Amino acid sequence: QVQLVESGGGLVQAGGSLRLSCAGSGRTFSSFAMGWFRQATEKEREFVASINWNPGHTMYADSVKGRFTISRDNAKNTVYLQMNSLKREDTAIYYCAVDLDYGGASYTPSRVDDYEYWGQGTQVTVSS
Repeated sequence: QVQLVESGGGLVQAGGSLRLSCAGSGRTFSSFAMGWFRQATEKEREFVASINWNPGHTMYADSVKGRFTISRDNAKNTVYLQMNSLKREDTAIYYCAVDLDYGGASYTPSRVDDYEYWGQGTQVTVSS
């Protein structure tokens, strides 16, 4: 059974940093794209970042470009999201997900519907 478990969320002041982790189990994810999404209160889930099975290919939402970095360690079946220069508007529940389609070497999906499995989420709260 595929499982994704996020960790690393918490409360941080604006301008601070957090590193989220997402550990996968149940199968090897090294051949698949993975992504991070977030959902703020009373808002729809939105794309944050994705990374191809080839870790050199990544995609970011405009709102986080230059501040967040997605990476992966295929040996650990884990994907990370380094978040720097955090803003109040980054406050949300952050979810990781895996897309089990065999996309090409530059495939970096950004739609919720692209992903088959999701973690339970981790809360990130940024205070002013």
